Amino acid sequence: MTRMVFDGLRAEISAIPVIRRVGRVSELARGLLQVSGLTRGTAMSDRVEIEGRSGRLGGEVLQMAPDRITVLPDGGAEGLEIGDAVLLAGKSDIAPDDSWIGRIVDPLGRPLDGKPLFRGWNTRPLRAAAPPAAQRRALGPRLETGLRAFNTLLPLVRGQRIGLFAGSGVGKSSLLARLATRVDADVVVIALIGERGRELRTFTEKVLGPEGMARTVVVAATSDQAPLIRRRCAWAAMSVAEHFRDQGLHVLLLADSITRFAEAHREVALAAGEEASLRGYPPSVAHAIMALAERAGPGPEGAGDITAVFSVLVAGSDLEEPVADILRGTLDGHVVLDRKIAERGRFPAVDLLRSVSRSLPDAASDEENALISQARRLLGAYERAEMMVQAGLYAAGTDPLIDAAIKAWPDLDAFLSEDEPADTRVSFRHLAECIAQR
Repeated sequence: MTRMVFDGLRAEISAIPVIRRVGRVSELARGLLQVSGLTRGTAMSDRVEIEGRSGRLGGEVLQMAPDRITVLPDGGAEGLEIGDAVLLAGKSDIAPDDSWIGRIVDPLGRPLDGKPLFRGWNTRPLRAAAPPAAQRRALGPRLETGLRAFNTLLPLVRGQRIGLFAGSGVGKSSLLARLATRVDADVVVIALIGERGRELRTFTEKVLGPEGMARTVVVAATSDQAPLIRRRCAWAAMSVAEHFRDQGLHVLLLADSITRFAEAHREVALAAGEEASLRGYPPSVAHAIMALAERAGPGPEGAGDITAVFSVLVAGSDLEEPVADILRGTLDGHVVLDRKIAERGRFPAVDLLRSVSRSLPDAASDEENALISQARRLLGAYERAEMMVQAGLYAAGTDPLIDAAIKAWPDLDAFLSEDEPADTRVSFRHLAECIAQR
């Protein structure tokens, strides 16, 4: 323990700059700062610290010209004056450490739980490149999730990246919490991007609890924080996950939500002068989302894997809106939560027929794939005939498939709503029993 403390202190001391370059605020307009005196030695996206009347405020370099740089501050520009000192803080990176497990940190690597937090020895870029595509390993074995739907019909495998598409109040956060506590992983990294501040403590103390937090790093940026910080939250969480992946560990990354990451990126991009095009989003949002998602997944030989679940807020269940459409085409599967299913009391409210796991058919045996196909066929037949059945317009014996679907539907619906304390084999046995009862 003593050695860890001294190692942390040495890392903190080594990060203290010997020389600090200083510029001055020369203009304030539309929330942006023009700074003179810092053009030499400054690069795009470098961090700066502005010494205003009310204290020190962070910021990021957005644009550069021969005689000035343009800075977007982390907060409002209230209280800043012409001539205020601007200190160059250097590269926008983060230095995760193994001691961060069990802690809550902000996107700058500072503690949010009131306890000391040491930086690691090695800094990592926030916007790192994904592992070389030709060197990445294939998807790994199927993971136990403790949820029947994911143990059978929508399998999750090691290194897979899936999207969780849902509107507000449909049970998305509850499902993410279940995955965080039940999926077999060495380390869990949770990115709470633009989350409501009052929910952070509830999520960590009551939903995750001491057992869940014992293997978890939570990176949080609340909804009241500046877009730079909210956008940085997703990158910081991914960098923390890569820190543990490179040690050969299996990391479960849960990001809630990519929609708020995209919204924060939009604010920053528009401030930098980019034009809005994709329903109000700038063109660069597609690359930002895809670059983030590509960093997750199986690592190269000798490294671990990042199994990732990215949540997406879809207004009115519109899966064609830009963020959902971009992410759906990038990931290895998508899970859709339906409000109508939630309203009739079935949780998780997974709309199986609109959800896809691209780990199939490889993640299941021939017998299991046959059960999955049969269950989907019965659920699809019932959905097509549901309106007629409820209106009393369907006559039994008209269609053998619909007859079988009507008999199997109550058991299949109950099956999807239940947890599974046992392993995947037991889940498939229960699924077979539901289908056989028809």
